[in-house]
Amino acid sequence: MSAESWDPVPEGPQGSPLGSGGHSENSGSGQCPPPPMATPWSLPRWRAYVAAAVLCYTNLLNYMNWFIIAGVLLDVQKFFQISDSHAGLLQTVFIGCLLLSAPVFGYLGDRHSRKATLSFGILLWSGAGLSSSFISPQYSWLFFLSRGVVGTGTASYSTIAPTILGDLFVKDQRTRVLAIFYIFIPVGSGLGYVLGSAVKELTGNWRWALRIMPCLEAVALVLLIVLVPDPPRGASEKQGESAVGGLRSSWSEDVRYLGRNRSFVWSTLGVTALAFVTGALGFWAPKFLFEARVVHGLQLPCFRQPCNSEDSLIFGALTVVTGIIGVILGAEASRRYKKVNLRAEPLVCASSLLAAAPCLYLALILAPTTLLASYVFLALGELLLSCNWAVVADILLSVVVPRCRGTAEALQITVGHILGDAGSPYLTGLVRPDLQRPAGQAARLLPAALPQPSAELSVLCLCHRPGGRLLPDGCAAPGERPGSSATAWNRDPRWQGRGLQGRGEAKPAFWH
Repeated sequence: MSAESWDPVPEGPQGSPLGSGGHSENSGSGQCPPPPMATPWSLPRWRAYVAAAVLCYTNLLNYMNWFIIAGVLLDVQKFFQISDSHAGLLQTVFIGCLLLSAPVFGYLGDRHSRKATLSFGILLWSGAGLSSSFISPQYSWLFFLSRGVVGTGTASYSTIAPTILGDLFVKDQRTRVLAIFYIFIPVGSGLGYVLGSAVKELTGNWRWALRIMPCLEAVALVLLIVLVPDPPRGASEKQGESAVGGLRSSWSEDVRYLGRNRSFVWSTLGVTALAFVTGALGFWAPKFLFEARVVHGLQLPCFRQPCNSEDSLIFGALTVVTGIIGVILGAEASRRYKKVNLRAEPLVCASSLLAAAPCLYLALILAPTTLLASYVFLALGELLLSCNWAVVADILLSVVVPRCRGTAEALQITVGHILGDAGSPYLTGLVRPDLQRPAGQAARLLPAALPQPSAELSVLCLCHRPGGRLLPDGCAAPGERPGSSATAWNRDPRWQGRGLQGRGEAKPAFWH
């Protein structure tokens, strides 16, 4: 998110500033046409805050769905007998379907009832999640497909819900409400790990986590229908809703306008870099922590279900706490700094992203030496990444005219996921077997002394710069397996006197 590209005033399609009411003073091909004025729309303040609370609750459930599988990943792998590369593909299928459907929901959200579209999305993802809990092991492909349908449903919410908040609140109020709304990205992600692992511990079956979520989502659907209004687009800017039969821009015109909006383009590239890192981190971190403890002799490897889920609980708690602090810190820093510098929002995003890179790198290289330091730097990295969520949303709502915001959210989601977290979990699982080979047979991507668990997150060494460029400098592959040291699994009597490649020998879960 380059500070040089920041323009505090939404640009028109030709790069001209928008006049009063947020509309371009010039007309031309490809612009979002200004809607005719209508009777001002108003809503009691308490109703707006109740609606915001319902949208925040649903956003919590939305992001719990993103990472509930990661919280029980070892059990899912053993149940369906899938390798690391295929396990990473679970999240790739989820994100891939989300990004393919996001433009469709963005188009619908700009032109039709947003409440109806959100209701359909909640029904879709909750139904798919519930049905996936009854799939038998021989139909693993059907489980992948169900995760894709869940991703399609969540696309509706991620695309449309922020635009409703943008039409209910304005200026500092909107910044604060968006900060609270986006707190539930890390909080929901963390609770996804916690719910998955806690329910598995209580029931002995990881699939019950997928059966509890639809009950919570049914409550959200009822609250959405009863309490959330569908305000006219641009209502908070007092632009009113276009009259029936009024001028509307086509989807291609909206896209051309957004492509010429430099602030939108650069912020989208920054979100893409953020998504790449958080996608790999969120999916593989629990398994990384589990294997780090195995290497230190603090944990036995997983031989059968249910696997130890303490690391999912720890990472979930870290994500919740650092997410709350980070989102509030980023939003408040942006709001206060904006009083003296109009480029405050992109500068806050750029500095927090740049500071997160060394923290995550140190979390990796310190894992073989001290787990405590690794946890500390992992938490700092998560906190700095979380500083961006509310700020980038406020940037989008500030630089894009109201009638194009649904399409803008959809395009940002699509680009961010295509080049970001759609591929990073899969790439991490894909390169992991190569990083487990002896040093002479694989490219050295991690320091030679770094233990095997760091292979899970080695892709995080492709850290980010403001503006979306990736730093290709990294680390190199480990030179030896953790089995060369006296680890807990090596002391297990089931392994003593047996070769790792012995015929009929069941390997620890992290070998697969």
